[in-house]
Amino acid sequence: MIDEFAKDYLHGDLRELREVMLWKLEGVPDVDARRPLTASGTNLLGLVKHLALSESRYFGEVFGRPFPEPLPRWDDLAARGSDMRADESESREEIVGRYRRVWAHSDATISALAVDSPGHVPWWPRPEVMLFNVLVHVVTETARHAGHADILREQLDGATGEGR
Repeated sequence: MIDEFAKDYLHGDLRELREVMLWKLEGVPDVDARRPLTASGTNLLGLVKHLALSESRYFGEVFGRPFPEPLPRWDDLAARGSDMRADESESREEIVGRYRRVWAHSDATISALAVDSPGHVPWWPRPEVMLFNVLVHVVTETARHAGHADILREQLDGATGEGR
């Protein structure tokens, strides 16, 4: 059935993109992984931090399956944008470990739900969604940030590409 094909295809793309994000950190000294390389202060480790937060919300709260660890709120205006930066108070192991735990939680949600399962994204203009919509959005968002990570990594040491 095309619905299951689409779900499996998108989930496979998401899994690959997650690995790309972590590959961008390989061999990068900690100081460089935290170095702000844009005017907004975005850094490589911050992109991973941001994706963990985003994915935990989209495959958690949107489907009534909240991620079990405390994370910043979307609606906390004081914290807005801080998830794109990692500072010295957050270890690389902590951020990468959380991202991997989010993967497991998201994968469980994706596996448990049909592609047309309903969800609710209150910050979207059309908040009533299906798992399909969220899968497309998270794959797109992760690919977008993988592109950002590629540029940041190239600025640091010239490394480019998608993986090993």
